[in-house]
Amino acid sequence: MPLRNTDTTFGWLSRLIHWLMAVGLIAMLVFGTVLKTMEPSFANLWMYDAHKSFGLLLFMLVLLRIIWHRLSPPPAPLSGVPLWQERAARWAHRTLYALMILVPLSGWIGSAATGISVRFFGLRLPQVVPPSAALDTAGFAAHSLLTKLLMAVILLHVLGALHRGFVSRDSSLRRITRGV
Repeated sequence: MPLRNTDTTFGWLSRLIHWLMAVGLIAMLVFGTVLKTMEPSFANLWMYDAHKSFGLLLFMLVLLRIIWHRLSPPPAPLSGVPLWQERAARWAHRTLYALMILVPLSGWIGSAATGISVRFFGLRLPQVVPPSAALDTAGFAAHSLLTKLLMAVILLHVLGALHRGFVSRDSSLRRITRGV
């Protein structure tokens, strides 16, 4: 099983990063949804820190994923796929990458604007913006909106992958699960 992608298959590192991101994103979306229903208190403050830490970890993982795709480009699209599906998949992936970058950045901006230090597993991070009620509101509003968009695009991505795997029965789903 090759480390690098080939012209027709994903290598094991691309598949590992893909599935780590998939599980991590879904877990964070669920965790964030639960946090949104809670009233912040000293008893649950650790949960907000955990959400920020894991969100930043996923942010670093998507940056690693982008670098890896430059070093080991993904395989070419399958032949025989209708052009509109190929274009839709390309735009869905571009949107996913943009959202995987913008969601944690907007959360970091909103958190930093509260004036409370943002920590990454205990390590204090730089203040990316000064304390500001307006930036706090705007950052968290953007984070909320972008998160909803991310949920929708992930759902479309999963539905498209399942359609390709079980209705069209092409090898796209096998390429990302088994590398064949």
